[in-house]
Amino acid sequence: MLDFRIGHGYDVHRLVSGRRLVLGGVEIDYELGLLGHSDADVLVHAVMDSMLGALALGDIGKLFPDNDSAYKDIDSMLLLKRVYELVKSKGYAVSNMDVTVNAEKPKLARHIPKMRENLAAVLECDVWQISVKATTEEGLGLKGEGIGATCVCIIEKVKP
Repeated sequence: MLDFRIGHGYDVHRLVSGRRLVLGGVEIDYELGLLGHSDADVLVHAVMDSMLGALALGDIGKLFPDNDSAYKDIDSMLLLKRVYELVKSKGYAVSNMDVTVNAEKPKLARHIPKMRENLAAVLECDVWQISVKATTEEGLGLKGEGIGATCVCIIEKVKP
């Protein structure tokens, strides 16, 4: 078995009125929120997909289908806990993670420390192992109509 594995995750959701904006488990005061079956936390969704990809276990749609009412409006941090339990059951732990959020608005810099803390708490690692960055797409790409996130992670085999 490999000592470490690398995974990549990506998610994007449309911004709409009447929804909360949650990123990295942080509720952000903004007039729009992300449309989705769960709370649509694209940052956490990208994190989960990166870990699942590292172990070739599919994606979050396979584990938590959007046609299952059990996941309607669910907190994505709860789903992250379930994914991390699966990762641990395979004998792995997070070595490091690098997340980038693509959003024209709102500005996210002041929320990043809390996002990192939230992720580190669930993933049972130190904050320094989790990087979260935010960038705009310079008016290209999503053009303020949505928010996307990418994540690259390394998970390592836990030594007995």
